[in-house]
Amino acid sequence: MEQKLRRDLNMGTNLRRLRIEHGYSQESLCIELQRRGIDIGRSAYQKYEEGRLNIKISVLIALKILYECSYDEFFSGLTSKE
Repeated sequence: MEQKLRRDLNMGTNLRRLRIEHGYSQESLCIELQRRGIDIGRSAYQKYEEGRLNIKISVLIALKILYECSYDEFFSGLTSKE
């Protein structure tokens, strides 16, 4: 079962930016991830971008490989609330 995200830090803006920079729609990105063995649908990915669902580590790793970026790209601009 997917875990709902408490309102905290949201990397959704970074996920969306990276997806668009690499020329993917949400649908085409999910198809590419599925081709690479990641079971994800567009509605789940949309929730990641909206910050309504925690992203799975397996998806994050696959995106890092696909985008050929560092993990820092996913967390850019996020600061902890202290």
